[in-house]
Amino acid sequence: MSFLDPVRLLLLLGLPVLIAAYVVMQVRRGRYAVRFTNLALLDKVAPAKPGWRRHLPAAAFLLMLGLFVTGFARPAADVRVPREQATIMLAVDVSASMEATDVEPNRLEAAKDAARTFLGRVPDRFNIGLVSFSGTASVAVPPTTDRQAMRTAIDGLRLGPRTAIGEGIIASLDAIAGFGAQFGEDAPPGRVVLLSDGTNTAGRSPEEGARRAVQARVPVSTIAYGTPEGVMIQGGREIPVPVDGPALERLAQDSGGRFYEAASGDELRGVYEDIGSSIGYRTEQREIWGWFIAAGLLLSCAVAAGSLLWFSRLP
Repeated sequence: MSFLDPVRLLLLLGLPVLIAAYVVMQVRRGRYAVRFTNLALLDKVAPAKPGWRRHLPAAAFLLMLGLFVTGFARPAADVRVPREQATIMLAVDVSASMEATDVEPNRLEAAKDAARTFLGRVPDRFNIGLVSFSGTASVAVPPTTDRQAMRTAIDGLRLGPRTAIGEGIIASLDAIAGFGAQFGEDAPPGRVVLLSDGTNTAGRSPEEGARRAVQARVPVSTIAYGTPEGVMIQGGREIPVPVDGPALERLAQDSGGRFYEAASGDELRGVYEDIGSSIGYRTEQREIWGWFIAAGLLLSCAVAAGSLLWFSRLP
């Protein structure tokens, strides 16, 4: 929590002074009682002492002042609010290593299934596009709200040789920029979600893609998909294709995105759910002074009710 007008909090320094004044008054009141010489008679004529209850109105009054002063300082807190619009590009690695069966039935088919689930969780007003990359990258679907077109394109993803991660990023950024041009300065925020299992082996480097993403102010969230034990069959031989998490983690960090690891279809669906939640909301700072003022007013009403009940008078 922060304060938009913190100088007003200096008024809280007056509370210790009021507390000290109240303590002094109570001490003096005790001295006056001692001056009454016939204590037995005093005990008979004086009403029953309210005990600790007599201090409640003063304590509540001081707390009420503290709430009011805090409210006047305009406290603010970070609040998650739904985005009205966003542009998301899914960049999916379709290199030959995605045929590895360490994830059932294989990496690519499990990735397709998770991507379809992601489409169902993202708000309908969001524009989503698809880029596939192996040795090169191509825009399969430009940003659109047509979910059926996305599902058809996801179903049609096919494997190819080599891995061009940098090209996949740059193609995604170009698609976001092209779509946002129609809005001018009011273009919705963009995000690239890149899923891959391997090291860049073709085209421009992931570092170049990260630099482009920073310039475009489009974070790239990466998903390292697969296991270190992954293998693919090629020419009747088993070829190790371990997932390269560190490279994808650096890419996410350099571009301002988030890095995820998924070693199964269920984990990948969980990753997409988290990404959908983070993209679907933005964090805004909103003033919450009204809560403090309302709490102070409720407290004052409670004090008045308690005083009438216990002492038959208002404080």
